[in-house]
Amino acid sequence: MQINKDLIARCRKHERAAQFELYRDCYGILMGVCLRYEKNKENAEELLNLAFYKILTRLDKYSDDTPFEAWIRRITINTVIDEFRKKNRDRHAFFDQLEGHVPVSSMDFNEADRQFDAEELEIMIRELPPVSQKVFNLYVVDGYNHKEIGEMLGISEGTSKWHLSTARKTLKKKLKGFVSKVASIML
Repeated sequence: MQINKDLIARCRKHERAAQFELYRDCYGILMGVCLRYEKNKENAEELLNLAFYKILTRLDKYSDDTPFEAWIRRITINTVIDEFRKKNRDRHAFFDQLEGHVPVSSMDFNEADRQFDAEELEIMIRELPPVSQKVFNLYVVDGYNHKEIGEMLGISEGTSKWHLSTARKTLKKKLKGFVSKVASIML
């Protein structure tokens, strides 16, 4: 994604037309990020709007040395996490109690995953419980480690590992079901 430096300069001057153009240009990328973390489209759009507001108000901190897409993705992810924390402050104690009860295991994929459609996987990820979905996305898709995830979500590192393990197990079961379905169709 290439954003014209002139467009960013116009947005810094608070030109509404430029801000709307930037919103249109960034919408697809930002909505993709928000939908990875939020199942409901209206809630994802709300998160996108919050993130875009932060992007606009922080444009003075943007440096041309950083790719614009990476910068807006980071702001969007942080916005999603901040909103999650606000909604779930009281729940973290429950998850801390679960720490260590389920061992972390690695996920192995078989040949059928090569035939697997990315949209199908996205749907399966969205069906995960909210915290497990966020941990899975942060760890697998966005590359955060468990310590960082724990700090972002207000959970322990062990709880983050537990959620990742749970997400992987759930996805593995769903993938096996998908493979069985594909195999029965192919026969």
